Amino acid sequence: MYDHVGLKVSNLDASAQFYAAALKALGHAVLARDAASVGIGPEGGAAGLWLGRAEAPVGTVHVAFTARTRAAVDAFYRAGLDARGRDNGAPGIRGDYGPSYYAAFLFDPDGNNVEAVCVK
Repeated sequence: MYDHVGLKVSNLDASAQFYAAALKALGHAVLARDAASVGIGPEGGAAGLWLGRAEAPVGTVHVAFTARTRAAVDAFYRAGLDARGRDNGAPGIRGDYGPSYYAAFLFDPDGNNVEAVCVK
C-alpha cells in the first residue's frame, strides 16, 4: 500500500535507538544513516521508514503510496487537488531519487505530505 513513511523527530539518536530496538523483532534494521536521517526497513530490503532531524517538534508526516502506473500517479494528483489537497509537486520524474522515479506530491488538509510513486 505504501512505498515509504517519513517522520520528523526532535531527537534523531533517541528515535533511531527506539525504532531499531522495537522493530528488530519484526525483522527490520537500520539500513541507512547519516547526520540528518535514518532509514529502517526489512533486513536485506529497502528502507520503508525514514526518520529525519527536525529543528522543532513537528506534528505532520510524509506518506508515499505505491502506484502501479504513471497514469495512476497523474490521477492521484488530479483527484487530490479536486478534494482540496494543495500542490507540493506536480507529477513528473524525480531524477534526484532515481532515473525512473515518477511521483506527485500533495499536502493534505492537515499539512501532511502525501505522495504517489511509480518506479516503472
